[in-house]
Amino acid sequence: MPDLLSVFLHLLLLFKLVAPVTFRHHRYDDLVRTLYKVQNECPSVTRVYSIGRSVEGRHLYVLEFSDHPGIHEPLEPEVKYVANMHGNEALGRELMLQLSEFLCEEFQNRNQRVVRLIQDTRIHILPSMNPDGYEVAAAQGPNKLGYLVGRNNANGVDLNRNFPDLNTYIYYNEKSGGPNHHLPLPDNWKSQVEPETRAVIRWMHSFNFVLSANLHGGAVVANYPYDRSFQHPVRGVRRPANTPTPDDKLFQKLAKVYSYAHGWMYQGWNCGDYFPDGIINGASWYSLSKGMQDFNYLHTNCFDITLELSCNKFPPQEELQREWLGNREALIQFLEEVHQGIKGMVLDENHNNLANAVISVSGINHDVTSGDHGDYFRLLLPGTYTVTAKAPGFDPQTETVTVGPAEPTLVNFYLKRSIPQVSSVGRAPSRRHGAGAKVQPQAARKKEMEMRQLRRGPA
Repeated sequence: MPDLLSVFLHLLLLFKLVAPVTFRHHRYDDLVRTLYKVQNECPSVTRVYSIGRSVEGRHLYVLEFSDHPGIHEPLEPEVKYVANMHGNEALGRELMLQLSEFLCEEFQNRNQRVVRLIQDTRIHILPSMNPDGYEVAAAQGPNKLGYLVGRNNANGVDLNRNFPDLNTYIYYNEKSGGPNHHLPLPDNWKSQVEPETRAVIRWMHSFNFVLSANLHGGAVVANYPYDRSFQHPVRGVRRPANTPTPDDKLFQKLAKVYSYAHGWMYQGWNCGDYFPDGIINGASWYSLSKGMQDFNYLHTNCFDITLELSCNKFPPQEELQREWLGNREALIQFLEEVHQGIKGMVLDENHNNLANAVISVSGINHDVTSGDHGDYFRLLLPGTYTVTAKAPGFDPQTETVTVGPAEPTLVNFYLKRSIPQVSSVGRAPSRRHGAGAKVQPQAARKKEMEMRQLRRGPA
Protein backbone atom coordinates (compact mmCIF):
# COMPACT_ATOMS: atom_id res chain seq x y z
CA MET A 1 0.00 0.00 0.00
CA PRO A 2 2.79 2.53 0.80
CA ASP A 3 4.32 1.77 -2.60
CA LEU A 4 1.01 2.48 -4.36
CA LEU A 5 0.66 5.72 -2.42
CA SER A 6 4.18 6.71 -3.41
CA VAL A 7 3.45 6.01 -7.09
CA PHE A 8 0.20 7.98 -6.86
CA LEU A 9 1.92 10.99 -5.33
CA HIS A 10 4.67 10.83 -7.96
CA LEU A 11 2.11 10.76 -10.77
CA LEU A 12 0.22 13.63 -9.18
CA LEU A 13 3.40 15.70 -8.99
CA LEU A 14 4.29 14.84 -12.59
CA PHE A 15 0.81 15.88 -13.74
CA LYS A 16 1.18 19.15 -11.88
CA LEU A 17 4.48 19.85 -13.61
CA VAL A 18 3.19 19.25 -17.14
CA ALA A 19 -0.32 20.61 -16.70
CA PRO A 20 -1.12 23.25 -19.34
CA VAL A 21 -1.25 26.94 -18.49
CA THR A 22 -4.62 27.61 -16.92
CA PHE A 23 -6.71 30.63 -17.76
CA ARG A 24 -5.91 32.63 -14.67
CA HIS A 25 -3.72 35.57 -13.72
CA HIS A 26 -0.15 34.69 -12.84
CA ARG A 27 1.72 36.58 -10.16
CA TYR A 28 5.50 36.92 -10.52
CA ASP A 29 6.44 33.57 -8.97
CA ASP A 30 3.79 31.79 -11.04
CA LEU A 31 5.04 33.50 -14.17
CA VAL A 32 8.61 32.36 -13.54
CA ARG A 33 7.50 28.78 -12.83
CA THR A 34 5.46 28.76 -16.03
CA LEU A 35 8.37 29.91 -18.18
CA TYR A 36 10.69 27.26 -16.75
CA LYS A 37 7.96 24.64 -17.06
CA VAL A 38 7.72 25.35 -20.80
CA GLN A 39 11.50 25.12 -21.06
CA ASN A 40 11.44 21.76 -19.27
CA GLU A 41 8.73 20.48 -21.61
CA CYS A 42 10.50 21.64 -24.79
CA PRO A 43 14.21 21.80 -23.88
CA SER A 44 15.44 21.36 -27.45
CA VAL A 45 13.76 24.51 -28.76
CA THR A 46 13.51 26.86 -25.75
CA ARG A 47 15.71 28.86 -23.44
CA VAL A 48 14.89 31.13 -20.49
CA TYR A 49 17.20 34.07 -19.89
CA SER A 50 17.09 37.36 -17.99
CA ILE A 51 17.81 40.75 -19.55
CA GLY A 52 18.07 42.55 -16.21
CA ARG A 53 16.14 43.39 -13.07
CA SER A 54 13.34 45.75 -12.13
CA VAL A 55 13.60 48.51 -9.53
CA GLU A 56 12.57 46.03 -6.83
CA GLY A 57 14.94 43.35 -8.06
CA ARG A 58 12.61 41.09 -10.06
CA HIS A 59 14.15 39.48 -13.11
CA LEU A 60 12.92 40.50 -16.55
CA TYR A 61 12.75 36.98 -17.95
CA VAL A 62 12.58 36.18 -21.65
CA LEU A 63 11.56 32.85 -23.18
CA GLU A 64 13.27 32.09 -26.48
CA PHE A 65 12.02 29.67 -29.14
CA SER A 66 14.51 28.46 -31.75
CA ASP A 67 15.76 25.20 -33.20
CA HIS A 68 19.16 26.30 -31.85
CA PRO A 69 18.40 28.20 -28.62
CA GLY A 70 21.01 30.74 -27.64
CA ILE A 71 22.54 30.92 -31.12
CA HIS A 72 21.94 33.38 -33.94
CA GLU A 73 21.82 31.52 -37.23
CA PRO A 74 22.72 33.73 -40.22
CA LEU A 75 19.69 34.61 -42.37
CA GLU A 76 17.30 33.58 -39.57
CA PRO A 77 15.42 36.69 -38.41
CA GLU A 78 14.96 37.68 -34.77
CA VAL A 79 11.49 38.76 -33.60
CA LYS A 80 10.21 39.79 -30.16
CA TYR A 81 7.02 40.30 -28.17
CA VAL A 82 6.99 42.61 -25.14
CA ALA A 83 4.02 42.67 -22.76
CA ASN A 84 2.96 44.21 -19.45
CA MET A 85 4.98 47.39 -20.00
CA HIS A 86 2.24 49.09 -18.03
CA GLY A 87 1.86 46.95 -14.93
CA ASN A 88 -1.94 47.26 -14.78
CA GLU A 89 -2.40 46.13 -18.40
CA ALA A 90 -2.41 42.42 -17.75
CA LEU A 91 -3.92 40.70 -20.78
CA GLY A 92 -0.72 40.75 -22.86
CA ARG A 93 1.15 39.09 -20.01
CA GLU A 94 -1.31 36.18 -19.94
CA LEU A 95 -1.41 35.92 -23.73
CA MET A 96 2.37 35.55 -23.81
CA LEU A 97 2.21 32.65 -21.35
CA GLN A 98 -0.55 31.02 -23.39
CA LEU A 99 1.44 31.54 -26.59
CA SER A 100 4.53 30.00 -25.01
CA GLU A 101 2.61 26.90 -23.96
CA PHE A 102 0.89 26.71 -27.35
CA LEU A 103 4.14 26.86 -29.35
CA CYS A 104 5.68 24.16 -27.16
CA GLU A 105 2.68 21.83 -27.38
CA GLU A 106 2.21 22.27 -31.12
CA PHE A 107 5.90 21.71 -31.76
CA GLN A 108 5.67 18.45 -29.81
CA ASN A 109 2.57 17.53 -31.83
CA ARG A 110 4.57 18.17 -35.06
CA ASN A 111 2.23 20.91 -36.22
CA GLN A 112 4.10 21.74 -39.43
CA ARG A 113 3.23 25.41 -39.34
CA VAL A 114 4.64 25.82 -35.83
CA VAL A 115 7.63 23.56 -36.55
CA ARG A 116 8.53 25.65 -39.58
CA LEU A 117 8.08 28.89 -37.64
CA ILE A 118 10.44 27.75 -34.89
CA GLN A 119 12.97 26.34 -37.35
CA ASP A 120 13.05 29.50 -39.48
CA THR A 121 12.63 32.17 -36.80
CA ARG A 122 14.22 33.06 -33.49
CA ILE A 123 11.37 34.21 -31.23
CA HIS A 124 11.88 36.13 -27.99
CA ILE A 125 8.97 36.59 -25.55
CA LEU A 126 9.18 39.07 -22.64
CA PRO A 127 5.88 38.50 -20.76
CA SER A 128 6.41 41.33 -18.29
CA MET A 129 8.54 44.43 -18.69
CA ASN A 130 7.08 45.89 -15.50
CA PRO A 131 6.71 43.10 -12.92
CA ASP A 132 6.77 45.56 -10.00
CA GLY A 133 3.81 47.52 -11.31
CA TYR A 134 1.90 44.33 -12.01
CA GLU A 135 2.25 43.17 -8.41
CA VAL A 136 0.77 46.48 -7.20
CA ALA A 137 -2.16 46.20 -9.62
CA ALA A 138 -2.79 42.51 -8.91
CA ALA A 139 -2.70 42.97 -5.13
CA GLN A 140 -5.86 45.09 -5.20
CA GLY A 141 -8.12 42.22 -6.16
CA PRO A 142 -10.48 41.95 -9.13
CA ASN A 143 -13.17 44.26 -7.80
CA LYS A 144 -10.94 47.10 -6.61
CA LEU A 145 -8.74 47.83 -9.58
CA GLY A 146 -8.07 51.52 -10.07
CA TYR A 147 -7.66 52.55 -13.68
CA LEU A 148 -4.05 53.70 -13.24
CA VAL A 149 -2.88 51.84 -10.12
CA GLY A 150 0.19 49.79 -11.01
CA ARG A 151 0.64 51.43 -14.42
CA ASN A 152 4.08 52.86 -13.61
CA ASN A 153 7.17 51.12 -12.29
CA ALA A 154 8.21 51.18 -8.63
CA ASN A 155 9.76 54.64 -9.09
CA GLY A 156 6.45 55.98 -10.38
CA VAL A 157 7.68 56.31 -13.97
CA ASP A 158 5.67 55.44 -17.07
CA LEU A 159 8.04 53.18 -18.98
CA ASN A 160 6.41 54.05 -22.31
CA ARG A 161 7.44 57.68 -21.80
CA ASN A 162 10.96 56.83 -20.69
CA PHE A 163 13.02 56.04 -23.81
CA PRO A 164 15.47 58.61 -25.20
CA ASP A 165 13.70 61.09 -27.47
CA LEU A 166 14.97 60.51 -30.99
CA ASN A 167 11.95 61.90 -32.84
CA THR A 168 13.20 65.47 -32.52
CA TYR A 169 16.42 64.52 -34.30
CA ILE A 170 14.78 62.56 -37.11
CA TYR A 171 12.31 65.35 -37.82
CA TYR A 172 15.22 67.81 -38.03
CA ASN A 173 17.23 65.45 -40.23
CA GLU A 174 14.31 64.96 -42.61
CA LYS A 175 14.32 68.72 -43.24
CA SER A 176 18.01 69.50 -43.08
CA GLY A 177 19.67 66.23 -43.99
CA GLY A 178 21.34 63.72 -41.73
CA PRO A 179 21.09 60.07 -40.69
CA ASN A 180 17.73 58.41 -41.27
CA HIS A 181 18.39 55.35 -39.11
CA HIS A 182 20.30 54.16 -36.04
CA LEU A 183 20.22 57.60 -34.45
CA PRO A 184 22.78 57.76 -31.63
CA LEU A 185 21.83 57.93 -27.97
CA PRO A 186 22.69 60.91 -25.77
CA ASP A 187 25.92 60.45 -23.82
CA ASN A 188 24.02 60.46 -20.51
CA TRP A 189 21.15 58.23 -21.62
CA LYS A 190 21.74 55.62 -18.91
CA SER A 191 21.10 58.17 -16.18
CA GLN A 192 17.89 59.35 -17.88
CA VAL A 193 16.06 56.02 -17.99
CA GLU A 194 14.70 53.49 -15.51
CA PRO A 195 16.32 50.07 -14.86
CA GLU A 196 13.62 48.30 -16.88
CA THR A 197 14.07 50.66 -19.84
CA ARG A 198 17.84 50.37 -19.64
CA ALA A 199 17.58 46.58 -19.68
CA VAL A 200 15.35 46.61 -22.77
CA ILE A 201 17.67 49.00 -24.64
CA ARG A 202 20.64 46.75 -23.91
CA TRP A 203 18.54 43.82 -25.07
CA MET A 204 17.92 45.64 -28.35
CA HIS A 205 21.67 46.12 -28.69
CA SER A 206 22.31 42.42 -28.10
CA PHE A 207 20.04 41.09 -30.87
CA ASN A 208 19.42 42.27 -34.41
CA PHE A 209 15.64 42.33 -34.04
CA VAL A 210 13.72 42.71 -37.29
CA LEU A 211 10.10 42.82 -36.13
CA SER A 212 8.33 43.24 -32.81
CA ALA A 213 5.11 44.19 -31.08
CA ASN A 214 4.38 45.47 -27.61
CA LEU A 215 1.08 44.49 -26.01
CA HIS A 216 -1.08 46.96 -24.11
CA GLY A 217 -4.68 47.37 -22.96
CA GLY A 218 -7.39 50.00 -22.68
CA ALA A 219 -8.50 49.90 -26.33
CA VAL A 220 -8.67 47.40 -29.19
CA VAL A 221 -6.55 48.61 -32.09
CA ALA A 222 -3.20 48.03 -33.81
CA ASN A 223 -1.19 51.24 -33.50
CA TYR A 224 1.79 51.95 -35.77
CA PRO A 225 4.48 54.70 -35.78
CA TYR A 226 5.15 57.45 -35.57
CA ASP A 227 3.68 57.87 -32.11
CA ARG A 228 4.89 61.43 -31.72
CA SER A 229 3.29 64.18 -33.77
CA PHE A 230 5.48 66.22 -36.06
CA GLN A 231 3.51 69.38 -35.25
CA HIS A 232 4.87 71.74 -32.64
CA PRO A 233 3.02 71.72 -29.31
CA VAL A 234 0.60 74.52 -28.49
CA ARG A 235 0.88 75.62 -24.85
CA GLY A 236 2.66 72.40 -24.04
CA VAL A 237 0.02 70.18 -25.65
CA ARG A 238 1.01 68.28 -28.78
CA ARG A 239 -1.99 68.03 -31.07
CA PRO A 240 -2.89 64.78 -32.82
CA ALA A 241 -1.79 64.78 -36.45
CA ASN A 242 -1.07 61.89 -38.78
CA THR A 243 2.71 61.49 -38.77
CA PRO A 244 3.80 58.69 -41.10
CA THR A 245 7.21 57.07 -41.24
CA PRO A 246 8.98 56.50 -44.58
CA ASP A 247 7.66 52.92 -44.23
CA ASP A 248 4.06 53.98 -43.65
CA LYS A 249 2.46 51.55 -46.13
CA LEU A 250 4.44 48.65 -44.71
CA PHE A 251 3.46 49.56 -41.14
CA GLN A 252 -0.19 49.77 -42.17
CA LYS A 253 0.08 46.30 -43.66
CA LEU A 254 1.68 44.88 -40.50
CA ALA A 255 -1.07 46.42 -38.38
CA LYS A 256 -3.79 45.06 -40.68
CA VAL A 257 -2.30 41.57 -40.55
CA TYR A 258 -2.88 41.52 -36.81
CA SER A 259 -6.21 43.30 -36.92
CA TYR A 260 -7.80 41.05 -39.55
CA ALA A 261 -6.48 37.86 -37.97
CA HIS A 262 -7.92 38.97 -34.63
CA GLY A 263 -11.37 37.87 -33.61
CA TRP A 264 -12.94 41.34 -33.65
CA MET A 265 -10.30 44.09 -33.84
CA TYR A 266 -10.82 44.55 -37.60
CA GLN A 267 -14.44 45.57 -37.07
CA GLY A 268 -13.25 48.93 -35.76
CA TRP A 269 -16.03 49.51 -33.23
CA ASN A 270 -14.57 48.61 -29.84
CA CYS A 271 -14.57 50.22 -26.38
CA GLY A 272 -16.66 53.14 -27.60
CA ASP A 273 -14.07 54.07 -30.25
CA TYR A 274 -13.98 53.55 -33.99
CA PHE A 275 -10.77 52.79 -35.85
CA PRO A 276 -11.19 51.94 -39.57
CA ASP A 277 -9.80 48.44 -40.20
CA GLY A 278 -8.87 48.31 -36.52
CA ILE A 279 -5.61 50.23 -37.07
CA ILE A 280 -4.35 53.77 -36.50
CA ASN A 281 -1.25 55.92 -36.81
CA GLY A 282 -0.19 56.60 -33.24
CA ALA A 283 0.32 60.35 -33.58
CA SER A 284 -3.09 60.79 -35.23
CA TRP A 285 -4.69 59.19 -32.16
CA TYR A 286 -2.72 61.06 -29.52
CA SER A 287 0.88 62.23 -29.55
CA LEU A 288 3.27 60.31 -27.33
CA SER A 289 6.87 61.30 -26.62
CA LYS A 290 9.72 58.97 -25.65
CA GLY A 291 7.77 55.82 -26.51
CA MET A 292 9.25 52.40 -27.21
CA GLN A 293 7.60 52.03 -30.62
CA ASP A 294 9.33 54.99 -32.26
CA PHE A 295 12.58 54.23 -30.46
CA ASN A 296 12.76 50.76 -32.05
CA TYR A 297 12.41 52.23 -35.54
CA LEU A 298 14.83 55.12 -35.07
CA HIS A 299 17.59 53.41 -33.10
CA THR A 300 17.59 49.81 -34.35
CA ASN A 301 16.65 47.72 -37.38
CA CYS A 302 13.39 46.72 -35.72
CA PHE A 303 9.89 47.53 -37.01
CA ASP A 304 7.66 47.71 -33.93
CA ILE A 305 3.91 48.22 -33.53
CA THR A 306 1.73 48.59 -30.44
CA LEU A 307 -1.20 46.24 -29.93
CA GLU A 308 -4.03 47.52 -27.73
CA LEU A 309 -5.91 44.32 -26.95
CA SER A 310 -8.69 44.85 -24.41
CA CYS A 311 -11.13 47.48 -23.22
CA ASN A 312 -10.53 46.32 -19.66
CA LYS A 313 -6.89 46.78 -18.73
CA PHE A 314 -7.02 43.97 -16.15
CA PRO A 315 -9.75 41.65 -17.43
CA PRO A 316 -11.33 39.13 -15.06
CA GLN A 317 -10.09 35.56 -15.31
CA GLU A 318 -13.29 34.30 -16.88
CA GLU A 319 -12.56 36.43 -19.97
CA LEU A 320 -9.02 35.14 -20.53
CA GLN A 321 -9.94 32.08 -22.58
CA ARG A 322 -12.09 34.14 -24.96
CA GLU A 323 -9.28 36.67 -25.33
CA TRP A 324 -6.75 33.92 -26.07
CA LEU A 325 -8.95 32.44 -28.76
CA GLY A 326 -9.45 35.90 -30.26
CA ASN A 327 -5.71 36.63 -30.37
CA ARG A 328 -4.10 33.24 -31.05
CA GLU A 329 -4.13 33.30 -34.84
CA ALA A 330 -3.14 36.97 -34.95
CA LEU A 331 -0.13 36.34 -32.71
CA ILE A 332 1.09 33.57 -35.02
CA GLN A 333 0.43 35.48 -38.24
CA PHE A 334 2.30 38.51 -36.99
CA LEU A 335 5.37 36.39 -36.23
CA GLU A 336 5.21 35.01 -39.77
CA GLU A 337 5.33 38.57 -41.18
CA VAL A 338 9.06 38.71 -40.42
CA HIS A 339 9.50 36.47 -43.48
CA GLN A 340 8.85 39.04 -46.20
CA GLY A 341 10.84 41.56 -48.20
CA ILE A 342 14.52 40.84 -48.83
CA LYS A 343 17.38 39.36 -46.86
CA GLY A 344 20.90 38.23 -47.56
CA MET A 345 24.58 38.47 -46.70
CA VAL A 346 26.97 41.38 -47.13
CA LEU A 347 30.46 40.03 -47.86
CA ASP A 348 33.80 41.36 -49.09
CA GLU A 349 35.67 39.95 -52.07
CA ASN A 350 37.19 37.30 -49.82
CA HIS A 351 33.76 36.26 -48.56
CA ASN A 352 34.31 37.73 -45.11
CA ASN A 353 31.18 38.96 -43.35
CA LEU A 354 30.70 42.73 -43.27
CA ALA A 355 28.86 43.95 -40.18
CA ASN A 356 27.12 47.35 -40.05
CA ALA A 357 26.90 47.69 -43.81
CA VAL A 358 24.09 50.07 -44.75
CA ILE A 359 21.23 48.77 -46.91
CA SER A 360 19.33 51.54 -48.71
CA VAL A 361 16.13 51.23 -50.73
CA SER A 362 15.59 53.93 -53.34
CA GLY A 363 12.49 55.98 -52.56
CA ILE A 364 12.28 54.93 -48.88
CA ASN A 365 14.24 57.25 -46.60
CA HIS A 366 15.00 54.69 -43.92
CA ASP A 367 18.02 52.40 -44.07
CA VAL A 368 18.87 49.22 -42.16
CA THR A 369 22.23 47.66 -41.38
CA SER A 370 23.76 44.21 -41.49
CA GLY A 371 24.24 42.40 -38.19
CA ASP A 372 27.38 41.06 -36.56
CA HIS A 373 27.26 37.99 -38.83
CA GLY A 374 26.95 40.06 -42.00
CA ASP A 375 23.31 39.16 -42.59
CA TYR A 376 20.63 41.78 -43.16
CA PHE A 377 16.84 41.80 -43.27
CA ARG A 378 14.75 44.48 -44.97
CA LEU A 379 10.95 44.20 -44.65
CA LEU A 380 9.27 45.37 -47.86
CA LEU A 381 5.90 45.13 -49.56
CA PRO A 382 5.67 43.25 -52.88
CA GLY A 383 7.16 45.26 -55.74
CA THR A 384 10.37 46.07 -57.57
CA TYR A 385 13.08 48.01 -55.75
CA THR A 386 16.54 49.44 -56.31
CA VAL A 387 18.65 48.37 -53.33
CA THR A 388 22.18 49.49 -52.49
CA ALA A 389 24.64 48.11 -49.96
CA LYS A 390 27.56 50.23 -48.82
CA ALA A 391 30.28 50.07 -46.18
CA PRO A 392 33.24 52.35 -45.36
CA GLY A 393 36.29 51.48 -47.46
CA PHE A 394 34.24 49.57 -50.06
CA ASP A 395 32.59 50.45 -53.34
CA PRO A 396 28.78 50.37 -53.06
CA GLN A 397 26.81 47.76 -54.96
CA THR A 398 23.32 48.28 -56.34
CA GLU A 399 20.82 45.63 -57.38
CA THR A 400 17.30 45.69 -58.79
CA VAL A 401 15.13 43.36 -56.74
CA THR A 402 11.62 42.03 -57.20
CA VAL A 403 9.79 41.14 -53.97
CA GLY A 404 6.92 38.67 -54.03
CA PRO A 405 4.03 38.23 -51.61
CA ALA A 406 5.36 35.10 -49.91
CA GLU A 407 8.94 34.18 -49.09
CA PRO A 408 11.65 36.86 -48.78
CA THR A 409 13.89 37.39 -51.79
CA LEU A 410 17.50 36.39 -51.17
CA VAL A 411 19.93 39.10 -52.31
CA ASN A 412 23.59 38.83 -51.38
CA PHE A 413 26.04 41.71 -51.80
CA TYR A 414 29.76 41.28 -52.52
CA LEU A 415 31.56 44.56 -51.90
CA LYS A 416 34.98 45.30 -53.34
CA ARG A 417 37.51 47.42 -51.51
CA SER A 418 37.78 50.94 -52.87
CA ILE A 419 40.87 51.69 -54.96
CA PRO A 420 42.72 54.82 -53.76
CA GLN A 421 42.22 57.73 -56.14
CA VAL A 422 45.24 58.39 -58.37
CA SER A 423 46.38 61.54 -60.13
CA SER A 424 45.65 62.28 -63.78
CA VAL A 425 49.03 60.82 -64.83
CA GLY A 426 48.29 57.55 -63.10
CA ARG A 427 50.30 58.19 -59.93
CA ALA A 428 49.21 58.62 -56.36
CA PRO A 429 49.58 62.23 -55.06
CA SER A 430 53.19 63.03 -54.16
CA ARG A 431 54.20 63.27 -50.51
CA ARG A 432 56.63 66.14 -51.17
CA HIS A 433 54.08 68.65 -49.94
CA GLY A 434 54.52 67.29 -46.43
CA ALA A 435 52.14 65.37 -44.18
CA GLY A 436 50.01 68.38 -43.32
CA ALA A 437 49.81 70.01 -46.75
CA LYS A 438 46.53 70.27 -48.59
CA VAL A 439 46.29 69.10 -52.18
CA GLN A 440 44.25 71.53 -54.24
CA PRO A 441 41.06 69.88 -55.63
CA GLN A 442 40.75 69.74 -59.40
CA ALA A 443 37.67 72.01 -59.42
CA ALA A 444 39.55 74.65 -57.42
CA ARG A 445 42.55 74.49 -59.77
CA LYS A 446 40.25 74.89 -62.76
CA LYS A 447 38.58 77.93 -61.22
CA GLU A 448 41.97 79.48 -60.40
CA MET A 449 43.07 79.01 -64.03
CA GLU A 450 39.87 80.65 -65.21
CA MET A 451 40.49 83.63 -62.89
CA ARG A 452 44.07 83.99 -64.20
CA GLN A 453 42.74 83.95 -67.76
CA LEU A 454 40.24 86.69 -66.90
CA ARG A 455 42.96 88.82 -65.29
CA ARG A 456 45.21 88.47 -68.39
CA GLY A 457 42.39 89.51 -70.64
CA PRO A 458 41.63 88.18 -74.16
CA ALA A 459 44.43 86.54 -76.05
